[in-house]
Amino acid sequence: MAKLPVDQLLSRVEAVPVRDGVPDPLEARAVLGGAQPPQMTISSALELYWSLAREKTLEKSPDQIRRWRNPHIKAINNLIGVIGDVPIDQISHDDMQDFREWWLDRIADDGIKPHSANKDFTYIATVLRTVASRKRLGFVPPVAGLAFKEGKPGTRPPYSTEWIRTRLLPGLAGLNADARRIVLSMVNTGMRLSEAAALHPHHIDLTANVPHVLIRGEGRQLKSHTSEREIPLAGVSLEALREGGLSRYHDKPGLSATINKFLSQNGLQETPDHTIYGLRHSFEDRLLTAGVDERVRRDLMGHALGRQRYGEGGGLPAKLAAVQLVAL
Repeated sequence: MAKLPVDQLLSRVEAVPVRDGVPDPLEARAVLGGAQPPQMTISSALELYWSLAREKTLEKSPDQIRRWRNPHIKAINNLIGVIGDVPIDQISHDDMQDFREWWLDRIADDGIKPHSANKDFTYIATVLRTVASRKRLGFVPPVAGLAFKEGKPGTRPPYSTEWIRTRLLPGLAGLNADARRIVLSMVNTGMRLSEAAALHPHHIDLTANVPHVLIRGEGRQLKSHTSEREIPLAGVSLEALREGGLSRYHDKPGLSATINKFLSQNGLQETPDHTIYGLRHSFEDRLLTAGVDERVRRDLMGHALGRQRYGEGGGLPAKLAAVQLVAL
């Protein structure tokens, strides 16, 4: 304030309210630049982060936004639980080491995998660094060098063809109708669970020469641009979609938990490591074993090709011929 032109400084002095001949001290501090800005705590930094990171949610559906926000909230709450809701510019290296020690105890005592701790570190670093940088707070949060060494990443094992045919398919009778149709629609398409649950009636064409589904980023964000694709229908997947729609789980949480719980409780997991996602891997393995061309396999799965795509790769007829080789 002292560097302002005299006329502007005087106008501020004159703006200070005077009561009974005495300038109001609170107003004076505010008008003359003496008031300190409110300290930004860890929790308030998270609230600010949502607006600063708004571009990350532009194409996401409400449920995708919820799932994107939740791990950030969990990580920040874990940090606050250990070091308190302190101003972010007062977070010390010792604070973060205390938080790391807290996670180390959980890994050692509760059998939690290091990956879970590392995810917390990543989300916390993203929030604090984004806020500090975008709001030009002039400090670097001490969030580097926290990660634990992780072992070999786990994989989602595919279901064997025999297990799907003899155990899984007959065992789905007790699952609710929409969830059952979603599972069956995945068997011969390799769709991700989220893709199957997001199908609207106009994404399912059963009257075309080649019945198929369209995977589109309509009202939600796809995993990648190559995820947008057309997949022909055959076998149990075609029959399931002839029965009706899948509207119950459109952009709603709980589908994965519902299905995996059903599989576990009814002895339909081939091993304890098997989840519903194993159907996608099984479909891909069957395509590979059948000798389906890599271009066609990647077009069906929504994977990047690793080189520029030319033409349509044979379109739906070529894809249908590949799917019919492995359809159950």
